[in-house]
Amino acid sequence: MIIRNVRILGGEPADIRIADGVIAEIGTGLKDGEVVDGGGAIALPGLVDLHTHLREPGREDAETVQTGTQAAARGGYTAVHAMANTSPVADTAGVVEQVWRLGREYGHCDVHPVGAVTVGLEGKQLAELGAMADSAARVRVFSDDGHCVDDAVLMRRALEYVKAFDGVVAQHAQEPRLTAGAQMNEGEISGRLGLTGWPAVAEEAIIARDCLLAAHVGSRLHVCHVSTAGSVEILRWAKSKGWNVTAEVTPHHLLLTDDLVEDSPVGAYNPIYKVNPPLRTRADVEALRAALADGTIDIVATDHAPHPVEDKETEWSAAAMGMIGLETALSVVQAAMVDTGLLDWAQVAERMSIAPARIGRLAGQGRPLAVGEPANITLYDPSVRTEVDPSAFASKSRNTPYEGMTLPGRVVATFLRGRPTVLEGKLV
Repeated sequence: MIIRNVRILGGEPADIRIADGVIAEIGTGLKDGEVVDGGGAIALPGLVDLHTHLREPGREDAETVQTGTQAAARGGYTAVHAMANTSPVADTAGVVEQVWRLGREYGHCDVHPVGAVTVGLEGKQLAELGAMADSAARVRVFSDDGHCVDDAVLMRRALEYVKAFDGVVAQHAQEPRLTAGAQMNEGEISGRLGLTGWPAVAEEAIIARDCLLAAHVGSRLHVCHVSTAGSVEILRWAKSKGWNVTAEVTPHHLLLTDDLVEDSPVGAYNPIYKVNPPLRTRADVEALRAALADGTIDIVATDHAPHPVEDKETEWSAAAMGMIGLETALSVVQAAMVDTGLLDWAQVAERMSIAPARIGRLAGQGRPLAVGEPANITLYDPSVRTEVDPSAFASKSRNTPYEGMTLPGRVVATFLRGRPTVLEGKLV
C-alpha cells in the first residue's frame, strides 16, 4: 500500500509505502501498490491514550470494547489503556486478560488493560499487581481511577511493588474528605449556584504527597487528569528534583471552564459539564496549556467516560460525572494548543503518541514515522471545520460537551500496523 501526498509531522509532502505492517519506504512519486490519497493531510504516529473507560465488563449499556475501540480508531488512536473501574473490577489476571482478548478480537486498536491498585477499588488491600503484570495482558499501568488511593501507607506499598516489573501507579488525585458531596469547582460560581465546592487543594495535596512518596521509594508515579494551576507548580517542583513523575491533562480541561455550569448554550446546571475533576477557571486552563507546552505536563489523555442517557440527562446532583472524548481529542488539542501557537505537530505527536506509549511501556506504539517502524499512522486534515454531531459518533454514548460546537480538523484515516481501520473518516 502507498499512502500518497501526506505531510509527516506537518513537513513537506511525501509518500509512504507500507509492506508487511511496517513502513517500507518514504519518498515522492512512489509507485507499484494500492494507493490511498492522503490529500495533503498531516501524518502522525498513531495516537495512544493512557486513560480510556471502555466499561466492559459490566456496563455495556454505556460502552463496549468494540464500540469504544471503534471510537478510538475514528479519533486517530491505535492504542488505548482501558481503566479498571469495570464490573467486576479489573483487579485480577482473569479480568484484565478478558479485556485484552476482546481488544484483540475486534482489532480496531490495541487495548492495554489498566489494573486496579486495590481490591475492588476500595482502598483497603493491594490487588494482584504481580499476577496482572505476568498475565497475557502484561499490565504495566495500575490505577484506582474514579477513586483516590488516599491511604499513604497503601500508596507507598503500591509504588514499591510495581518497581519489580517497571510498572507505574496512576493516581486519581482527590482527597475524599475535602470533596465529600462536591459538585463543581469551589469558587464564586459554585457559591452563586448553591453547589458544594470542589477545592483545588483536594487535588494538590494528594499530588504533593505522592510525589514525595515516589521520590522516597524510587518508583514511577503518573498523575491523572491534572486540573489546577497549583498542581502544575507542584509537578514543576517535583520534576526540578529529577523525580520520576509524569502527568496528563484532558482535552476538556484545556478548553472548557467552570462558568459553563452557570452560563452555556444549553443552559445552567446542565450535567454535560459535570466531570471529575471538575472544570476549573480560565486561569487554571491557561496554566495547564502552558504546562503542556513546556513539558511539565507530559501528555494529553482523554479520560473518555461514556454514560447512558439516563445517567446524564437528570438533575445535576444525581447525574454521573464524565465526558466522552476519543473522537474529538485531536480537534480540541488543535484548537487549544496548535491554533494558539503553543504546540507544533511534532510536539502534538510527542504528547499524544510517543510519551503515552513510553509511560505505558508499549514497545510497538508511539514509534517515529520512519523506515522499518510499525505502520501505526494517523492522517489528519487540520484545515476543515466541523460542527460536532454526537449522533454520528462510533461511541455508544453521547455525553459530549462539544455538541453543536464547531471544532477544527478531522481524522482522515487511521492505520494499525499497516491495516486501515478508518478511511475517509469512516470505519473500515
